[in-house]
Amino acid sequence: VEPFACAAGIHADRADIDWRCEDIQQVSIENASIVVMNLTLQFLPPAARRSMLEKIFQGLNSGGALVLSEKVDYTDQNQHEQMRALHLAFKKTMGYSDLEISQKRTALENVMIPDKAEEHFERLQQIGFAEVYECFKCFNFISYLAIKA
Repeated sequence: VEPFACAAGIHADRADIDWRCEDIQQVSIENASIVVMNLTLQFLPPAARRSMLEKIFQGLNSGGALVLSEKVDYTDQNQHEQMRALHLAFKKTMGYSDLEISQKRTALENVMIPDKAEEHFERLQQIGFAEVYECFKCFNFISYLAIKA
């Protein structure tokens, strides 16, 4: 299954919305003020991630922003294990059974490949975003706000 994008284009001159669901690597991004990419990059092959972000950067207007949310791994093994344990405990408090948690982990194994938290930050800076911030963090999930000059 290819990662896909669902995009809504709201037109100023009318109240309708154009919905598109497409392969994220085939989506045309032009004249964008903001792009929101939630839990998608981790499903692209690692070698394709930089070019995807470069394409988004090129399609953003000056002053435009990318909000990128991803599950992350941590360089510090203790922090990594603590965040995984807390996320697992959270799933259990939300009513997921051990079997459901195990099945989801098996389904995502070798399909979802998270990057290190630092890799996201550094890659966004290297691509050319003038400002990069962690704007949300919960367990092993981080949202970055990257602003194009």
